[in-house]
Amino acid sequence: MKRNTRKSRAGNGEEAKRARRLSGPERKRQLLDTALRIVREEGADRLTLGYLASRAGVSKPVAYDHFGTRSKLLIELYRLIDRRQSDALRETLTTEGRSFEETASLLAAAHVHCHADTSGEWHAIGAALAGSEEKEAVYQELLDGYVQLFATVLRPYFALEDTELERRCVGLIGAGDALSAAMVRGHCSEADAAKTFALLIRGGLREMP
Repeated sequence: MKRNTRKSRAGNGEEAKRARRLSGPERKRQLLDTALRIVREEGADRLTLGYLASRAGVSKPVAYDHFGTRSKLLIELYRLIDRRQSDALRETLTTEGRSFEETASLLAAAHVHCHADTSGEWHAIGAALAGSEEKEAVYQELLDGYVQLFATVLRPYFALEDTELERRCVGLIGAGDALSAAMVRGHCSEADAAKTFALLIRGGLREMP
């Protein structure tokens, strides 16, 4: 038994050494990736800073040093998912050589797939932050950026004023989020959600009489 104890302590020492080798940004990324896995596998209610530290193999103070509170951790996750979603859209979409119909289909598919890829984490984290003033402020900030991304992709096809185009993009993104939420709940397939969203994009950007 003593030999096993010594071996266990030696193993813990090696883990501690590896933990110290990570830089601050690397450690934060590891913690955020671990937090997303917790939400995906066990739900947002299970995510606490203490449990995150345990799953990530670090001490509690490390998790608290990076995030401070559970709400701040959830906000960081919210930002991370949004950033990955926006990056995926940028990588997927260019308007060069594509018709509006093709671009609408690609935009819809990319938007819905991002929600499918996060397996409902976005909605779970949003629900966990419900009622938080900070969450509302961050959500509006992220939505504004996402609206600009949509508008940039769609602007070449229409002679709409920027404010009108942006208002329509706000509505379209809301519809896309609702369809994606229905997909996550199992009410429709990813393909069906993307097809319907593409139809809404095409119809929602036609010139009004």
